[in-house]
Order: sequence, then structure tokens, then C-alpha cells
Amino acid sequence: MHAGCNGSFEEGKTVVDKIRMMGFNNNPMPQPLTLKCVECGKDFEMTHLESKCPHCNMVYGVTPCSVNYPDRIKAAAINY
Repeated sequence: MHAGCNGSFEEGKTVVDKIRMMGFNNNPMPQPLTLKCVECGKDFEMTHLESKCPHCNMVYGVTPCSVNYPDRIKAAAINY
């Protein structure tokens, strides 16, 4: 079930489900990253592999293998 770094996740809910299942969602990002929220358009700092926009509660996730690729950070849903 674990695809390691070879897994491909196109949807945000899939990414968040994967990191939750593996217990990585509360792991800190190696370096916090400022993102522009796709829902509200405001900037926020992503500090953990699963983070939430404090302005609108959109949940974002990234797998540990993808933290160095900001384009692989995916939005799941509000309060997901």
C-alpha cells in the first residue's frame, strides 16, 4: 500500500489521506513555506506536511518525498 517516493498523487484529498495514514501529517516542514491560498487568495505559512489556511480553513498536504517541490503541495478541501 505504501508506494514510497514513487507514488503519484494528483488530488489534495489523496495526498492528505496518505500522509494521515502514514502518520506524517503532523511532521514539520523542513523549512516553512509561504503559500497563496487557492480558496481565499491570502498568503499563509505552511509549517507542517498538513497545514490549514488560517483565513478560510482550506487544508493542504504534501508527502515527505515532495517537500522540496512546492508544485506538489495540494489543496484538499475546507476543514478536510
